[in-house]
Amino acid sequence: MAILDDLSGYEFEDLMEDVFRHCGYENVRQSRRTADEGRDILMEEVVDGRRRAVVVECKHTGTVSRPVIQKLHSAVATYDYDGPVRGMVVTTGRFTEPARDYAANLGSNREGGIELLDGRDLREIGTEIGLDLYNGRIEILCEEALRPTHPTAGRDAPVFEAVREIENLEAATIPTPETTVALEPTVTVRATTDATFETSVGVIHRIDETTGLVIRADRDEPRVATGDVRDLAANRSASRIDLEAADLESTFDDVERHRFGQTETEYKEWTVDRLRQAQTATVHYTGDNNVDYEKTCTPSRSDISVRDIDPVYVPHVRSRLSLGEYDYWYAYRAAGPSRATTRNDLQECVHCETAGASETYTYCDNCGSVNCEEHTKAERLEGDPVCTGCAVTERFALETKYFYDETNLEAFREEYAAMPVHEKAMENVPLAVGSVLCALLAAFFVASSIGLV
Repeated sequence: MAILDDLSGYEFEDLMEDVFRHCGYENVRQSRRTADEGRDILMEEVVDGRRRAVVVECKHTGTVSRPVIQKLHSAVATYDYDGPVRGMVVTTGRFTEPARDYAANLGSNREGGIELLDGRDLREIGTEIGLDLYNGRIEILCEEALRPTHPTAGRDAPVFEAVREIENLEAATIPTPETTVALEPTVTVRATTDATFETSVGVIHRIDETTGLVIRADRDEPRVATGDVRDLAANRSASRIDLEAADLESTFDDVERHRFGQTETEYKEWTVDRLRQAQTATVHYTGDNNVDYEKTCTPSRSDISVRDIDPVYVPHVRSRLSLGEYDYWYAYRAAGPSRATTRNDLQECVHCETAGASETYTYCDNCGSVNCEEHTKAERLEGDPVCTGCAVTERFALETKYFYDETNLEAFREEYAAMPVHEKAMENVPLAVGSVLCALLAAFFVASSIGLV
């Protein structure tokens, strides 16, 4: 609800106080704005000749979940009033299915019950009482989103797929990632431009185009969507879900629903203005008098007809995978089986800027790091990979060795001390080979000097 989106939480409460007065409630007042204990507005109604208190919680947010209803239920139960009390939650957004189920079990009009009013209800109330909540504009109440998960794979399948590309790390052994989804609002506007520009010599320019423009709609100022956002939102065949029916809260650890920054009417007007600018052309032509002229041809507003406006949420899924001392993020925008990766820490060395699918990465089970080849070494005692960041080092036979910890280092010191000289030399193969070559060369020169060769 655009006019409500621009309000602060307190301003929204002020407006709802006026709305309830117009609806016929009595003794409508706001509670104290500090420590209101979940009671934003207090009012009374008369039902069957009996006065009853109504405790209202105002949520100026996109989604209201079950804990909000539970909190208000407690506030209703503890409200000091000489008579029956019921509750009401009013929001510019929507209620999750668990929230609606919880309220339905309590009842809406009986004592202790909770009534839910969402953005659609507010619009109907505004129409009924003659209160213009929309300033004459059409509001976007979108209830569709592109499907955030693959229809047959699990929620975290993309993370497991990324892990399989890492050496020394088994996908089956990783912990369950913490996965959230942000629903990012977009609006696809399809418009047709039919403009003809004439002079005394006839038609000098004509525009006959159909344009589809995807708008990122999560801010006050619209932005043209590019890349994966544009491709996903513009795909009419992409799988969609009904947010009223889908229980995303049971699938993801958290669901964040961003609000549309403007009304449908404003997005249409913005699109028309942008197309007029984009389709303006400078035309050169020769007049009847054989004189060359220049004319700027800009389509008028009436030349552009908006055929369709399609709002939809694009899910931006973010998974955090904790491995040892490190947290890795894997994020992507989704449309069912299709997805566009926006971040992949699992293909990036923790020690340097080496990144990309063309590189080879190895997991260090000692500290949980993902490393490029330059920062991966073989642990001398165990023979398994260890990263240069967590390894304990010491030089043996003039070569640096890498160990998981001091315990492994000490164990190898003991082995090294017990080695024969030739085995110690082999701890630095290039040095050992060089020493052998030097000895052979020395023997050759000695033999030459005494005439043996």
